[in-house]
Amino acid sequence: MSRRSYFSYPMEAWLSGPLDDIDAVLMPAAHALVQAREDIALSVATLTTQQLALRPGEIASVGFHLRHIAGSIDRLLTYARGEMLDERQRHWLAAEVSGAAVPVEAAELVSGARSAIDEALRVIRAADVAALQERRTVGRAALPTTVFGLFFHVAEHTQRHTGQIITTAKIVRAALPVLEMKSGASEGSPVSPQHRAES
Repeated sequence: MSRRSYFSYPMEAWLSGPLDDIDAVLMPAAHALVQAREDIALSVATLTTQQLALRPGEIASVGFHLRHIAGSIDRLLTYARGEMLDERQRHWLAAEVSGAAVPVEAAELVSGARSAIDEALRVIRAADVAALQERRTVGRAALPTTVFGLFFHVAEHTQRHTGQIITTAKIVRAALPVLEMKSGASEGSPVSPQHRAES
């Protein structure tokens, strides 16, 4: 790849300079979230609601990852505040796995993920750096972590699922005629260790 074609790609967030009002300690997490927000928008822009539900090779759909990003950020920020999940959040967590009772329209799924990322950035921007090592627990098992650990996990977990969105979206676009014939499979996704820990 030539130097010109390389730099024709959008500049990645971490190379675009510091973000306003975010402490340097939390800047990598903030950059990761900004990058995820941009990558999601580019990857999902032309997908239909039907394409978001497709599961090539029985892997999780793009729609599942979008719902999970929104739900997991909400839950992790709740734990960062030192609170436990409420009934609404537990219901959403169960629905992520089953694919039931959650938004199915493409625009609503993308908006939900973007709003959650924006909220995470707002919380990180307002964070008290002196309190980052305060202890927190996750889930009913009260697994130990810190405020800093939760902020870091919000960022890396969102990036992980964004990477899967990018790859799955490419597969769906490339193989849509075949996948449409197999789209009757359940839209849910296997329960992951992340889901078990958050519950």
